[in-house]
Amino acid sequence: MTDTQIFEPDGRAIPFVDEGDGPVKLVLIQERDLAADVLGVVGHYLAEEAGFHVVRIGHRAEAKGEHPSLDDRVEDALAVIDRIGLGDTWIGGHGFGGTVARAFAVAHPDRVNGLALLGVEEDGTPLAPVIPVLIIQGSADTTTPPANGEALQATAPERASVKSIDGADHLFPMTHPIETAVNLEEYLDWD
Repeated sequence: MTDTQIFEPDGRAIPFVDEGDGPVKLVLIQERDLAADVLGVVGHYLAEEAGFHVVRIGHRAEAKGEHPSLDDRVEDALAVIDRIGLGDTWIGGHGFGGTVARAFAVAHPDRVNGLALLGVEEDGTPLAPVIPVLIIQGSADTTTPPANGEALQATAPERASVKSIDGADHLFPMTHPIETAVNLEEYLDWD
């Protein structure tokens, strides 16, 4: 797998992994507060097997007393995307990373081809207009339960699709990486 790089715009240490160079571009934002790179195998599979250009973005380390806002996280993602030189991309994430992706799409709709949300948080962040949305949920996820994805899909039923990974909990991108990656590949490959 590709090594993690650190980008430090304005002193913010943002970890990211950039792999593949295919025509389908996908940025995935990590769930917060997880030690493991839950999206690593999914991203690597999509880069190596599906021929995607995949960028996985982590969260900056928080200094004592510092709590970056959702807008700060969006700007971190934008800084990495700009550094890599992606003009437009699919963007998504796992749990809170998906919430950041939704906020990114609202703030920068001209940079987003669509959303790929893995385990949807119950959050007031809306879906950006027009763009397609893929929601993948673990059927046994109690952290981001399937009902969250279904509720979000109901806000845009004409353009949002929900896929379920049977028996999977919140860590399904790590415990069911190939199934997760294949769902992403099949949905995004038409773009």
